[in-house]
Amino acid sequence: MERVLVSSCLLGEAVRYDGGRFAMSALLLRWQSEGRLLSFCPEVAGGLPVPRRPAEVPGGQGAAVLAGLIPVHTVDGEDVTGAFLRGAARACQLAAEQGVRFALLKARSPSCGNRQTYDGRFAGQLVDGEGVTAAALRQAGVRVFNEAEAEQLAALLDQNL
Repeated sequence: MERVLVSSCLLGEAVRYDGGRFAMSALLLRWQSEGRLLSFCPEVAGGLPVPRRPAEVPGGQGAAVLAGLIPVHTVDGEDVTGAFLRGAARACQLAAEQGVRFALLKARSPSCGNRQTYDGRFAGQLVDGEGVTAAALRQAGVRVFNEAEAEQLAALLDQNL
């Protein structure tokens, strides 16, 4: 059975920056009952607390953070790049150890966003780009989806790829 790395917040765990939680979708409940899911929060794994100050990537480009070109800062200006890099590295390590080829991550997150992230100015502006963990997983060969793309991922898994 194909396992999927999933953002812990999408599984109802209170790991969001504000300590909040999301309700689990019916699809995730089914996959959880099948033992398919590996829950993971890269920000917590990287050493950040819950709750924590909001963080964004300038320009919304996680790959540039991985390359050492730009930092990740909180709304207060604190550099949290190290925690984001540690979380991304741990996600890649877990994916490699478990043979994970697919991840379902939280859209627009500075760690997990796979299509868009916030632009780093804390003004609610989205830009095309990906979070630090999403970029690291993609570079490691893991296909990354967000919660709006869960049915697309389900179709792939149903094909027994």
